[in-house]
Amino acid sequence: MIRKALLVFLLLHGAAHAQEGLFGPSEGRGARHGFILGGYAGIDQPGADMARRFNTSFRLGPALMYKTKTNWLFGAKFDFIVGRNVYEDSLMINIRDRYETYSRNLFEFINMDGQRIGVPVYERGYATGLSVGHIFALKKAYPDNGIMVLTTAGFMQHRINIYDKDKSVTSLRGDYIKGYDRLTNGAFVEQYLGYAFFSRNKLINFTLGADFLAGFTQGRRDYLFDVMRPDHAKRLDILYGLRGAWYIPMFKRKSEEMMFE
Repeated sequence: MIRKALLVFLLLHGAAHAQEGLFGPSEGRGARHGFILGGYAGIDQPGADMARRFNTSFRLGPALMYKTKTNWLFGAKFDFIVGRNVYEDSLMINIRDRYETYSRNLFEFINMDGQRIGVPVYERGYATGLSVGHIFALKKAYPDNGIMVLTTAGFMQHRINIYDKDKSVTSLRGDYIKGYDRLTNGAFVEQYLGYAFFSRNKLINFTLGADFLAGFTQGRRDYLFDVMRPDHAKRLDILYGLRGAWYIPMFKRKSEEMMFE
């Protein structure tokens, strides 16, 4: 995974500078300023308490930032968190079919018609927060491009999504499902370190780098039916991995006209 990401980064970096050479460098022009729309995507491995419940997950979502002439960044973002495998062994143990086939994302039940059915479970969540950061330019000729350091703080939430499509399991209908979903939320702090590139000829604008998120969360259900106790335990939820984004800058010209790149 890391080798593939590095290969993609080198190809994009090489193509970006090749096209800058074709259309001319930005010498004599200072760093630009204005709003930046971004679409982020990343792959994460869990750590600490998160690793005891979930496996590899993905994050994707929009972001909006403002870049100053001195390369400071201020903005906000929203990430969806999606994953497939769940490692909660006691999950719904009181209502599952005792003869089920073991699976990390599929549990079997006897439904209202007396039939055995499979109900998939997934990781679902989100993280939203405010960001501040800086781009450290590597070359004077390209003042907008360089090492991006971005810190985000905000609120995150995750749960086990129990997908009983036909609502055929009585014990999972209505509010009963809340007694099994392990709803968890709280504050988080995230650190991103990567390379940011903004072209002069409107073709390539991106960032690619490493990301680390630490969530200081707590279980939010008053009672879990399968383990017969409340879930108010405090947790340390960690996600770390690779993250990239494609940007649409809206930088201002000296005439204050908007330049879409």
